[in-house]
Amino acid sequence: MSVLLVLLIVLGIGFVGFFIGRRRAGAQDAGKVKVHSRAHYHGWWVFLVSVLPAVLFIAIWSAASSIYLERSAEASLPAQTAESVVASRSLALGMVQGIADGLDRLDPAEMQNLPQSYGELRSLLGSKGVALASEGQDYMIPIAQRWHSGAAVARTIGAGIAFALAIAGLIFGLSGIHPRARARNNVERVVLWGLLAASTIAILTTVGIVFSMLFQTINFFSVVSPWNFFFGTVWDPRFADAGAGATAGQFGLIPLLAGTLYIALVAMLFAVPVGLFAAIYMAEYASPKVRSIVKPLLEILAGIPTIVYGFFALVTVGPFLRDLSAAISGGPGFIMAQSVLTAGLVMGIMLIPFVSSLSDDIITAVPGTMRDGSLGLGATRSETVKRVILPAALPGIVGALLLTASRAIGETMIVVLAAGVAARLTVNPFEAMTTITVKIVNQLTGDLEFNSPQTLVAFALGITLFFLTLAMNIFALYIVRKYREQYE
Repeated sequence: MSVLLVLLIVLGIGFVGFFIGRRRAGAQDAGKVKVHSRAHYHGWWVFLVSVLPAVLFIAIWSAASSIYLERSAEASLPAQTAESVVASRSLALGMVQGIADGLDRLDPAEMQNLPQSYGELRSLLGSKGVALASEGQDYMIPIAQRWHSGAAVARTIGAGIAFALAIAGLIFGLSGIHPRARARNNVERVVLWGLLAASTIAILTTVGIVFSMLFQTINFFSVVSPWNFFFGTVWDPRFADAGAGATAGQFGLIPLLAGTLYIALVAMLFAVPVGLFAAIYMAEYASPKVRSIVKPLLEILAGIPTIVYGFFALVTVGPFLRDLSAAISGGPGFIMAQSVLTAGLVMGIMLIPFVSSLSDDIITAVPGTMRDGSLGLGATRSETVKRVILPAALPGIVGALLLTASRAIGETMIVVLAAGVAARLTVNPFEAMTTITVKIVNQLTGDLEFNSPQTLVAFALGITLFFLTLAMNIFALYIVRKYREQYE
């Protein structure tokens, strides 16, 4: 029985308990005793005590059984595989797990006559729509069979215990229904804990992101000097000779950081005026009918995938700027098809709806009394916007722009197609540059070993970019909070 089916049955038990509990609580509300909680609170309490313990058990049981089965399979690997590098052991375990998952597609008769040759099993599972790697070995089949049977037993035991917990919770919840039962308090307490858990998950996710990069970054800095990384001006991750220690300057962050900030700056110089003026028009000048049409059309840009913007830059904007510069100069164009200007313009188009939507919300949040007072004193609408509305909304607008800038800094696909992958230091916006995110992708793809400096540098770049965008977001939220404190 699959985990999804078990969850659906548990939810079904919970909903049955909800309706029975609500009906029983309503039947006891005869007006003789003042009830503490309304009937639907009793129903939700029965639902929660029926579902939550079972769901938590399923989550814990699934994780624990998966870990146990993986450890058992790892212990069953041949000595030459178990003693090899971690990558080979992980690869072998992945193949074994793939075989075990594929065995679910076979009927009992096929399981009884299961081939013990990996090639034959691969052909059999391929006919069932399961693709296995060609590098598998025959010894993986018995291990996968034990994994498959162990998983089936674990699912059966887990389903039985989950159903028992759900039914026990149903009986417990129904037995506690009476007019003075504090079902409302219990439900609100569970909701409070749920909200706290959601907040904790958000915090733990951030911590997990940091630690997932931190240890690999430490390994990288044990090989490459942090000084050479943070202050190096040359990006060339290849070592001069095998085993050579002369790596100074080859992992320099400065060209990547300069390209990241330069392209983001060009994008903001284009997106901010257009987006801000559009927000002012929609908030202060547009009629409700025009606003209802223009605002959704403008925000459609936010739903376009960034790869589409990249194609637009590669096929249209880049060649147009190159041909335009060639026509102006009368010779070879001084603007490259892949350049900072191309990436900045296209990224600016992508950022317009972010600037416009955030600024529009902030401008409309300015108290109407300030707007009415200015108009009442004889100021024109443009004077009101310039001298009253924008100064009042300026802290929030600045915060919105910083949030937009952090979005621009993290962009990848547009930069790959519009600015290229050349890591260089230049102030000429007509030449190609690249960003941190592009090099992270480059260093994590290819045939390099995972523990090599050329791969580990991606984690150093990632944690640098993380703290850069985090600082910008914190500063933006600080400004927005000060704005709210001043005008609420």
